[in-house]
Amino acid sequence: MLVVAALGGNALLRRGEPMTAEAQRANAARAAAALAGLVRDGHGLVVTHGNGPQVGLLALQAAAGRPEEARPLDVLGAETEGMIGYVIEQELENALGHARPVATLLTQVVVDAADPAFARPTKPVGPGYPEAEARALARRRGWAVAPDGGGWRRVVPSPRPREIPDLKAVRLLIEGGAVVICAGGGGIPVARRPDGALVGVEAVIDKDRASALLARQLGAGALLMLTDVEGVMEGFGTPAARLLARLTPDEAAALDLPPGSMGPKVEAAREAALAGILAGIGRMEDAAAILAGRAGTLVAPGGSRGGAPRPGA
Repeated sequence: MLVVAALGGNALLRRGEPMTAEAQRANAARAAAALAGLVRDGHGLVVTHGNGPQVGLLALQAAAGRPEEARPLDVLGAETEGMIGYVIEQELENALGHARPVATLLTQVVVDAADPAFARPTKPVGPGYPEAEARALARRRGWAVAPDGGGWRRVVPSPRPREIPDLKAVRLLIEGGAVVICAGGGGIPVARRPDGALVGVEAVIDKDRASALLARQLGAGALLMLTDVEGVMEGFGTPAARLLARLTPDEAAALDLPPGSMGPKVEAAREAALAGILAGIGRMEDAAAILAGRAGTLVAPGGSRGGAPRPGA
């Protein structure tokens, strides 16, 4: 089975951890160990990843220089796709004992330049701040900011992915037996000019939506969205929180979830499930167990909200 595994930005840089190369590599090694298990089980593998913390940090560094030297978000997205992809690629090669080729592909993803998301930023990027500091930074730098978890973060436009022009290259790598790392950070956001030429745009595409599009267009058998939480939780952050082990697409659509984090994951899972793709959400370390239905949240037709027993339970 071909599996598209989407690593969340928080799976590669856990909440509260410093944004250091060492922390990211340690998390990439944990991710590689889980993903290598899928390959050893005989599955084809395509890996995508988030870049919210990393692209926000690069944007901060760029803002410290002269205004004319600032790099746009599409260029920063390409930088993070190469940087994070390199680390995942190396750790996957090591975890697989160099028995399979692993390739990272810088991937352009087309969005609609008229997407209303450009007027309503929702995608969190960069580090978290206390509310007062976030609002002060917003005034000084012209940012939009919003609550995220226990703090506040900068938010940027997150238009819907419409097309993956590099899909042929992804297919060629898969056919050659490679594990492919692509569409990192949701891909490099580009729009089409009237003459068909591509041009970068100021946005960060949600990697779960891009991963669902990739899974559908590749004809994948499964889409796993791997993060640092057990799955989709009812009452998340409260003493009454409980895991929703199974959801139908209709039940998934009815959930009221944060637009910048779990919301896109559930939406992507629903889209995949409606296309006949097994969709799972859960902890990075549980990748194989989610695929087998023993952990995380599965979105599929049938079953009932949180009530279906695990296989073998």
